[in-house]
Amino acid sequence: MAEQNSTGAISGLRVIDLSRVLGGPYCTQILADHGADVVKVEPPAGDETRDWGPPFHDDDAAYFIGTNRNKRSVSLDLSVEGGRKVLMKMLETADVLIENFKPGTLDKWGIGNDFIRGKFPKLIHCRISGFGADGPHGGHPGYDAIIQSMVGLMAATGSPQSGPTRIGVALVDMSTGLYATVGILMALAERAKSGKGQFVETTLFETGLAIMHPHTANFFMHGKPPALTGNEHPNLYPYAVFPARDGDVFMGVGNDGTFRKLMKELGKPELGADPRFARNRDRVINRDELRVELETILKDQDSEPLCRRLLAAGLPAGPVQAVDKVLESEHVKHRGDIIEKDWYKGVASPIRFDRTKASLLHVPPRFGEPSDTILSEFGYSAKEIAELRASGIVAGPDRKR
Repeated sequence: MAEQNSTGAISGLRVIDLSRVLGGPYCTQILADHGADVVKVEPPAGDETRDWGPPFHDDDAAYFIGTNRNKRSVSLDLSVEGGRKVLMKMLETADVLIENFKPGTLDKWGIGNDFIRGKFPKLIHCRISGFGADGPHGGHPGYDAIIQSMVGLMAATGSPQSGPTRIGVALVDMSTGLYATVGILMALAERAKSGKGQFVETTLFETGLAIMHPHTANFFMHGKPPALTGNEHPNLYPYAVFPARDGDVFMGVGNDGTFRKLMKELGKPELGADPRFARNRDRVINRDELRVELETILKDQDSEPLCRRLLAAGLPAGPVQAVDKVLESEHVKHRGDIIEKDWYKGVASPIRFDRTKASLLHVPPRFGEPSDTILSEFGYSAKEIAELRASGIVAGPDRKR
């Protein structure tokens, strides 16, 4: 087994990762950061995100590099029986299998969940898909932006001027990866009691619905779909972007006491008692009038000093800034939010333990690196590995384009 974080929370866990693109790799990077031995099994053409650039490092795109650290890579052609035999050998000592093939693909190859369940009863098998295997959209491909459009995220994002707008990060894909991580860990906890593995499924569609709060809750209550409110919140005010002298700031107020405190800190305590604004329900109704008042107050103040003062007073506010400024900030440096090894630089795991810390042991692997070492760990001799390569079952270091 490769060098592992022996102090990681899930050290000793072996994960066979057949997933590609984002949701699955994001899930397995979380597991790998915290000690799991993740073997990334790629098709002969490789994970397609290796090509999703520029920018690139040694022919691998930053998109791929950002979600595949602490893993090792081997390339298997699972469309042929020989590749599937190697996979079965790998699963003999695995705790988790994760894949995001189109539902039915493994069944077509004769290694579907029923087969896996019978052969490896303690294995946790996690599948990520667009819509699941059944229902009107069962088996259909899913993509982040398509799901954003279908579940209402896009229709709840943007302003009347912009129209429905895609959220600027792959929120559905990454949230699905997070749900998959939670599901895998739940299944492992249950296995510790029952001794049995199980099938875990997360879909982009259900994840998209699950993160539509508070819009689904509001709809269940009053039957109205959300309006396009731009950066403003449908249920709270002020909870929006406001212009300061040198840039924009976001201020969020969650209750009436916080609003009164904010107005006092901004030098306008009388607005905290104004009957138009004293209660949140009144502020929501009279938001246009309150915006005028706040813009008048903020127009002569610089964004960063203002936000530092409000935060120090316990009031939620932050400057609207681009990623370059965030990554260069003193808070990011102090918290150790950027990790580096050799040429690699990335954002550290946000899960912090006092004992079982995350670590960066391996930079993202080159394609098929180190296949021979991995296969030898699963009992293959040098002669057998050479035969697997000669037959095309194991690919690398060159990808099939």
